[in-house]
Amino acid sequence: MILSEVTSGGGLFTYAPLLIALPVMGLLINIVFGRRFGERFSASVASGAVALAFVVAILQFLALRTHPAGATVHLADWITIGELSVPWSIKVDTLSATMMLMVTGVSTLIHIYAAGYMHEDVRFQGDPGRYTRFFIFFNLFVAAMMVLVTADNYLMMFVGWEGVGLCSYLLIGFWYEKGEDGIGNAVAGKKAFVTNRIGDFGFLIAMFLIFGAAGSLQFDEVFHWVESHGLANIGVVSAITLFLLLGATGKSAQLPLFVWLPDAMAGPTPVSALIHAATMVTAGIYMIARSGPLFDVAHSSANLVALIGAATAFFAATIAVGQFDIKRVLAYSTISQLGFMMAAVGIGAYVAGMFHLVTHAFFKALLFLSSGSVIQGVEHGHHHLEHSDAHHDEPFDPQDMRNMGGLRSRMKITYWVYLIGALALAGLPPLAGFFSKDEILADASMENTVVYVLLAVAAFFTAFYMGRQILMVFFGKARSAAAEHAVENPPVMTIPLITLAGLSIIGGALNLPGVHALTDWLEHSVHIHVTEFNIQVAAISVGLALVAIAISWVLYGRKPIEQGEPDPLRGILGPVFVGMENKWWVDELYELVFIRPYIWLAHFFAEVIDWRFWHDWFHDSVLASGFRNGTRWLAMVFDLRVIDGIANGLGMVTQGAAVRLRGLQTGYVRNYALAVLVGSLLVLTYFIFG
Repeated sequence: MILSEVTSGGGLFTYAPLLIALPVMGLLINIVFGRRFGERFSASVASGAVALAFVVAILQFLALRTHPAGATVHLADWITIGELSVPWSIKVDTLSATMMLMVTGVSTLIHIYAAGYMHEDVRFQGDPGRYTRFFIFFNLFVAAMMVLVTADNYLMMFVGWEGVGLCSYLLIGFWYEKGEDGIGNAVAGKKAFVTNRIGDFGFLIAMFLIFGAAGSLQFDEVFHWVESHGLANIGVVSAITLFLLLGATGKSAQLPLFVWLPDAMAGPTPVSALIHAATMVTAGIYMIARSGPLFDVAHSSANLVALIGAATAFFAATIAVGQFDIKRVLAYSTISQLGFMMAAVGIGAYVAGMFHLVTHAFFKALLFLSSGSVIQGVEHGHHHLEHSDAHHDEPFDPQDMRNMGGLRSRMKITYWVYLIGALALAGLPPLAGFFSKDEILADASMENTVVYVLLAVAAFFTAFYMGRQILMVFFGKARSAAAEHAVENPPVMTIPLITLAGLSIIGGALNLPGVHALTDWLEHSVHIHVTEFNIQVAAISVGLALVAIAISWVLYGRKPIEQGEPDPLRGILGPVFVGMENKWWVDELYELVFIRPYIWLAHFFAEVIDWRFWHDWFHDSVLASGFRNGTRWLAMVFDLRVIDGIANGLGMVTQGAAVRLRGLQTGYVRNYALAVLVGSLLVLTYFIFG
């Protein structure tokens, strides 16, 4: 066991390694014992491990209350190569503690919810044996996120960064044999994995540049170098921040790398909640907030961050307006809200960005889990009717809002918590989303007019598509037999929803105007500037939200859509709505510009270069034919004529010499005596006359 060493601070900080160890212990216990002891054991172990990690996060919060400077907990020396020294150390400061509390707290509620949801889902999907595997992956996801947020250097952050990427692949494709053509979910997981590799490339290049310039990957040492030499090396710092931005656009699903996140809906609903609210997509925002000193020097890069965030917020919000899948609406909403956070950290409003990150985790986890409650309630209704002759052959999608309606009376708890989450997302007071979103808008109104306008319009669309969703799902008459027979879900699913609804109501208290609790908390970790409450900005945003909700009521509430009727926006907006519904054909554009050329190039290399050229011509004609001709020449010419000729020639020489020498062997003693006499005379003659 590795003993931790606290290099600064003390006391409760020594428990920080348990933030990672507890989820890892949970998944190891489930690997060994989970399937043997059943579903309740697996869910209890996984949920308990994350809940205990949340307790440890609370202890770190309490420790920081008395030691706000934080602490570094050294676990082990990891890499030491020449000038490169990378220890495995845990950084506990107010920024990382904020992420610890949010990730473990929200993840605990998602784990508890998943215990009930997956009990039904594994049976709907026909494989109850995967229940334990799901919670193993779930614990691994939280552990990887803890590695990311507790890292005190870029390389260890990258380890957690890659860990959450792996877990997203495993969980998005959890039902890998399901989906379109039996591989749709597997393709969605692969799409997320490959798209994120583009961002990861940017992160890697940024790390190489950081080490080359600063000689270290430790946050404190890098930031000290930036303060001392950043302006003199503005080109290098700008390059570093641009590559970090590329990494963030991949992980936090920003333009142009956002396309993987909507397809992540292929995973079970708790996976969607964990990815969209508490873990993976927040990593890019956290990384930029952590790298604030770099972006404070590279102003052009920071402005680009803000513009990309604002453009993403606007673009994704327009797509959400035209979606019919209940989870896809929320998926594009997540992309849009991440754009708000990205814009905030881009303009230097790190507190506003982190504030919205936390409150968004509350109401987006609530909305995704509530959508899962809706889906499962409708699925119950569908399975109740699946053996009926009247409905047996009807195609049915339990996630399509056009198959819902009238659920307000059949799923009362889900309706109320969903309504709270929707209003919080729409930014209506006094819910959490109002305070965090308006703080971003207030900062943007002072720093960048273009960013402010884009975000304000995105906020208008947000209120509209959430009003549309509430009215299509819960109001009017049921538009399918399954919706007519939908049922509320058990307390193991509804209690976490009620808890998250409460957090969505009171979450704004984290940074109320005039109090600035979160601002005071984060001032020990990030550069801050206090933004006072702007009544004009707030009034405009609330007014826009109310107008948007009113329009949604006129279109979808006053005369609810009947079964089979087209969306009223289709007739009003025409081709614009078609573009929204088809996600502005971004996937098709990428297919045309990147994927098809890549497939063609891969086919060319495989069929033409590898097979026809390398195999058929070079291998068969050059190598194989050359080898055959060469061996034939060696065998028939060199071996038979040269080697055998030499051997036969030696034999003939030997034979000829033997014939001649044989004449000397007469067998008569007188001949041998004469030869000895002649030889002796020759020797004597040599000695006498020599």
